[in-house]
Amino acid sequence: MITNVLVSSFVPFGTLTLAASSSTQISDILPLLSQKYPLLPSSGLILSFHTGIYSEDARLSSLCDDDSNLVSLRLSPRVLGGKGGFGSQLRAAGGRMSSQKTSNNDSCRDLSGRRLSTLKEAKKLAEYLESEPERLAAKADAQKAKLEALERRLGIDSSDAGPSKVTGSSPTEQPVKLAGKKHRFDDNEYIEQSRDLVDNVKSAVSAALLKKKKKAKLSPESDTPADAKSSKAKAPYKRTTPVVVTATATEVV
Repeated sequence: MITNVLVSSFVPFGTLTLAASSSTQISDILPLLSQKYPLLPSSGLILSFHTGIYSEDARLSSLCDDDSNLVSLRLSPRVLGGKGGFGSQLRAAGGRMSSQKTSNNDSCRDLSGRRLSTLKEAKKLAEYLESEPERLAAKADAQKAKLEALERRLGIDSSDAGPSKVTGSSPTEQPVKLAGKKHRFDDNEYIEQSRDLVDNVKSAVSAALLKKKKKAKLSPESDTPADAKSSKAKAPYKRTTPVVVTATATEVV
């Protein structure tokens, strides 16, 4: 009795058909398919039922129903197994990634509806205001230390509570004032001299610039200064010659 076999294969072969005897074993189906379809690989393939794998010694008659002579099989390539341990590698990589991940929950809200970022900023501001006296004291100490260092460089002894004195000076000298105190400068003569110097420099610069502009305007009129002088010298002579000629003519007449 002939049994029709439908084999669902992989791309690009599609569905294969084969007519074989009902007494044919499953192990003989692959050679028959290779004979009918030469493009199929000769090795690395496996036949299976849609519900699982069955024995290769089974015959087609045991797979088909009593009222039909059709058997459906599935042809698939064998998948080579690895050495294993891939799952543990994935878990280790996931642990490393989770440890490096930074959690940012600033945009979340608490039970009162306030954002966590607002609460953090309020906490930082409270800490800043609380430490304000300490910062002011530290700033004052730094300024005091800077002033003392400057006084030591100037030779001022500020250890006593009384008026400051210059180290190594005679007692008849006037006490030196502390560094950092402002002094008023009242030398009016020096101020007037400095203003006059500034005005003189400005006027000299403006005169030089004006002279340069005049030279630039006069330079296109004449080619050279010598030509200009010669033309000026010859001009009066040309004007007087006609007058002399007319005068002599009247005397002769």
